[in-house]
Amino acid sequence: MGFADIFKKSFLEGFSAGELGFQEILVVLFITSCLALYIYLVYRVVTKRTFYSKNFNIALAMLAVITAAIILTIQFSIVVSLGMVGALSIVRFRTAIKDPMDLVFLFWSLSVGIICGAGLTEIAILTSLIVTIGIFLLDRMPVVRVPQILIVQMQDADKEEAVLEIVKKFSKYNKVKTRNLSGKTLHMIFEVRPAEESKMVRELGEIEGMTSVSLMEHDGEVTF
Repeated sequence: MGFADIFKKSFLEGFSAGELGFQEILVVLFITSCLALYIYLVYRVVTKRTFYSKNFNIALAMLAVITAAIILTIQFSIVVSLGMVGALSIVRFRTAIKDPMDLVFLFWSLSVGIICGAGLTEIAILTSLIVTIGIFLLDRMPVVRVPQILIVQMQDADKEEAVLEIVKKFSKYNKVKTRNLSGKTLHMIFEVRPAEESKMVRELGEIEGMTSVSLMEHDGEVTF
């Protein structure tokens, strides 16, 4: 037996610890399933104000369990692990991530599966708690007041100066986003942060020739 054979044998033996017992496997998969259900519930709560995909949420929970099962399978044999790498390398994920938070939950689910599969369930539980606290704290932390969208339509375009005066009176921050003139009808869209929303809308509505005034919440990106 040459040096290469001895090195190969010792290398393979280093990756082949004892076999997992059935009870240990059940415990690991049970804890992973509990954490997967926890991720499922947190994702449902976090996305209640945005677009919610039930299928994606179910996929998150199942992904943690499947990943844990794969880690349990490959951690005791370098031969099986190499086979798994070759088999999984042909998989291509082409589903577009619509929200950056979905990416956070995707990595969270994968991490829970990997950590639990490696037998470090305490780290998985602690990580899940820290991630949950971080998500809710950062989501509720006020950074800047989100501007609102003001839409006005008037039959007399000459009343634009009166509209601008009222907007500046109630909102120090105001920015004209669009002006659309059709004949004598003027349609304007503002980005504003009004101090007194109802008073501003009422005063704008009292302008002669004003057709409609709408003030809407702005859920898009915020400019500082």
